[in-house]
Amino acid sequence: MSTIYLAGGCFWGTEKLFRGLRGVTDTEVGYANGRTADPSYQDVCTDTTGHRETVKLVYDPAQISPEKILKAFFLVIDPELRNRQGNDIGSQYQTGVYYEDDKDLPALQRVFDEERKKHSRFFTELKPLSCFYPAEEYHQDYLNKNPGGYCHISPAEMKAVAEMMEKE
Repeated sequence: MSTIYLAGGCFWGTEKLFRGLRGVTDTEVGYANGRTADPSYQDVCTDTTGHRETVKLVYDPAQISPEKILKAFFLVIDPELRNRQGNDIGSQYQTGVYYEDDKDLPALQRVFDEERKKHSRFFTELKPLSCFYPAEEYHQDYLNKNPGGYCHISPAEMKAVAEMMEKE
């Protein structure tokens, strides 16, 4: 199994999207790459911790590649926005991809280089993971627990990504 961390704005929708993809075996939402230890949601929302709302993705590389994961990721985020996705504004919503193993960087960098060519501005981070703290239990699998909950990724986008990934 391999692990990658995706900050796609609000972590609720990002988790729901990736939890449904074949090859993804586990997800956990939390706070990554900030300056404070073990922050709470309230701490992160102060815009002072540097943490990003992030989904820890555990996947089977024999079933889904990191390149395919990033392809899906870039379909549902706007990399031209800094500290924002949809109606969510603040540094905790900055998009990013964080990796644990330097051997993953070349593949990730190739996808980033391709994506960067498509945009006049590009703010999505690509960095090593410095820390990850699980979010409170009520945030875990939030949109399945609260089907009417807000998400900047529309149900139509989720369905389109899932269908596209199944075809590949």
